[in-house]
Amino acid sequence: MPKEIERKYIADLSRFDNDKYRGDEITQAYLSINPDSTVRIRIRNDRAFLTIKSKNIGAVRGEWEYEIPAVDAQEMINQCKCVSLIEKTRYIAGRWEVDVFKGRLKGLVLAEIELSDPDERFDLPEFIVREVTDDPRYYNSNLGSSEILPPMF
Repeated sequence: MPKEIERKYIADLSRFDNDKYRGDEITQAYLSINPDSTVRIRIRNDRAFLTIKSKNIGAVRGEWEYEIPAVDAQEMINQCKCVSLIEKTRYIAGRWEVDVFKGRLKGLVLAEIELSDPDERFDLPEFIVREVTDDPRYYNSNLGSSEILPPMF
């Protein structure tokens, strides 16, 4: 089974030089936000993906991702009763993915790093504020559907 091992952090955009990196526009919606298994549709620039993720056990979870036609993904977002919709710009800074959220989540900046082992050591860049890996309020599946926004810092 494919595994995703990642750590997530709140980031400070004023300490991240996003002009140095290409930004990808992402729209994503969730067909299911069951804590045991989420189902996400993501359109990233002109490509689309259907992703299924299992329950988190610390920083580890199962992940299956399949490319689908972008027109189908947009139709699913428009026609299905998606649980949440998130729009953001993602920057790739080395091993880090930095998401700058838009809309009602404007002001929230999250950074993630994918690891090969849950105990892997790595250096934190200066734009990192604090870790939120184990805080479900910062799961993307919860961000779009929550009426209560998580703290930004």
